[in-house]
Amino acid sequence: MGSHAMDPVDARLAERLAELRAERGWSLGELAERSEVSRSTLSRAERAEISPTASMLNRLCGVYGRTMSQLLSEVEAEPAQVVRAADQRVWEDAASGFVRRSVSPPHPGLRGELVEGRLAAGADIAYDRPPVPGLEQHVWVLDGTLEVTAQDVRHRLFAGDCLRLRVWGPTRFRCAGPEDVRYALAVVLP
Repeated sequence: MGSHAMDPVDARLAERLAELRAERGWSLGELAERSEVSRSTLSRAERAEISPTASMLNRLCGVYGRTMSQLLSEVEAEPAQVVRAADQRVWEDAASGFVRRSVSPPHPGLRGELVEGRLAAGADIAYDRPPVPGLEQHVWVLDGTLEVTAQDVRHRLFAGDCLRLRVWGPTRFRCAGPEDVRYALAVVLP
């Protein structure tokens, strides 16, 4: 992946991932077993040698009982009530063509959050499990076309369409194109 400098957010995220594992007293091997992510990949992520993929973060969030926004908010300062558009946390999984913007200020005491997702044409992200079983999601397509598969049912969503579901198992978000898709995702903890 070259010699580019690690993004400060990724560096803080790496540190937080190492802290979470240490807080539980788990070895890298124990975490690898629980998350089904290889020990070497976990080690490299905790040392900020690689930026975790969306799929990997999803698995780790599941192990640690957090949503992705909660985990990402833990690498920030105390959350504010208002987050200006220019200050909203953006995280990118360049390998999959996924860009995630945390729109609402996450707060550990609140159950809901709003996220903007963008998938490049051809992007296809599969999550093998939700970060929190029974997570409620509202997927509202703003631009483009999005295919969401949950519980073996594929939903093809166009601009303006909204899908509400509880996530218990694998899900898949796919942008078949030809244009990119932009959607709002409301997430509510059970």
